[in-house]
Amino acid sequence: MDRCVVLVDAGYLLGAAASLLAGDPARARISVDHATLISALRERAREETGCELLRIYWFDGAPDRVPQPEHRRLRVMPRVTVRLGALTRSDGRWAQKGVDAAMHAELTELARNRACADIVLVTGDGDLLPGLVSAKEHGVAVHLWAVQAADGDYNQSEDLVAEADERRVLDRAWITRAVRLRDAPGLAPTTPRPEIAAILSAPLPEPDGEQAAPENGTAPAPAPKEPEKAAACDEEQHRSGVPTPKDLASLGRPAPAQPASAVVRWSSDRGWVERGSGEGPEVSGLPMLSQLTSAEQRWADREEDITAVSGDPTEVGQVFARRWADRLGATAPLRTIAAVYPRIPHRIDGELLRYAARFGLLTHKDDQIDEKDRYDIRGGFWREIDARTKTGSDSA
Repeated sequence: MDRCVVLVDAGYLLGAAASLLAGDPARARISVDHATLISALRERAREETGCELLRIYWFDGAPDRVPQPEHRRLRVMPRVTVRLGALTRSDGRWAQKGVDAAMHAELTELARNRACADIVLVTGDGDLLPGLVSAKEHGVAVHLWAVQAADGDYNQSEDLVAEADERRVLDRAWITRAVRLRDAPGLAPTTPRPEIAAILSAPLPEPDGEQAAPENGTAPAPAPKEPEKAAACDEEQHRSGVPTPKDLASLGRPAPAQPASAVVRWSSDRGWVERGSGEGPEVSGLPMLSQLTSAEQRWADREEDITAVSGDPTEVGQVFARRWADRLGATAPLRTIAAVYPRIPHRIDGELLRYAARFGLLTHKDDQIDEKDRYDIRGGFWREIDARTKTGSDSA
């Protein structure tokens, strides 16, 4: 039957929209034109699925499951059905209860009864993965829609992304058709009430065990240490043989300098090589990828990692180097780093390996990346840098 159904997790849709526009997931920060939003969802679903819309299910939480004004407006709109879970407050935060279960039940029931050919899920919750898989097994095409995230945090389950048949992103331009920021409330008066001002102006009590400074301005003599505490401290220091920073601070002496005799060895595609104790300022001053990346770019990078990067170690190194080089926007820093081959500057190398760890390139023994994979990751990094420096020199 050529019909489509849209299941909307309102907590996800509106919370992600608030994060996108206000930098805060609180729905109180945004104002929603529900009629325009429903119309946009209906239009988008028809375009994406090529089917006529059967119904939009709107899943949301409400205190005691009592419909709020927005729910009353929604449930009288054509082809819209509102399903409410409970909204409870815990540790000062509101949380939905029963919404995921209701979406799961509706998803599997629609698929089992073959009520539609396509289902659109607007959610990010991985708890719906079993229902999504069940719907696919019943021959239903599942479309997963995400809300663009501008804060760099990925707001959708990777497992849902992997299982969905089709996936689309509702970007800022689409969201702002129906959602806008609320007007900022007026600032509270800065002058406190008289009774509050009296409390604020009262002198602070002296902490226990400390003496107030005498009126002549001379510093008070330090209080004598209790014998029991002094003995315990001396015993602890004697047992360890090394004074703690607290011990040194009490004596007024600086901490001793650590010996600089350690030699760091570096793994690369040339094998083990020694790394010098320091890097030149032109190398150590190179910016890290995180410093060059905006919030929206972080989100786009995460999107590419999940949907386009296979996780091959060499590919991971190349992707990282491509992003870093693109955002540097100049060839000179690339030539600077190429001059110290095979030693990737340690700050950038650490960031590279942390990025590679996202793809599961860790051994189960000690949560470290296998040495061979490190060779390949760094080899991919240098392959990209080498290609760009050669291109830059050729064009020059």
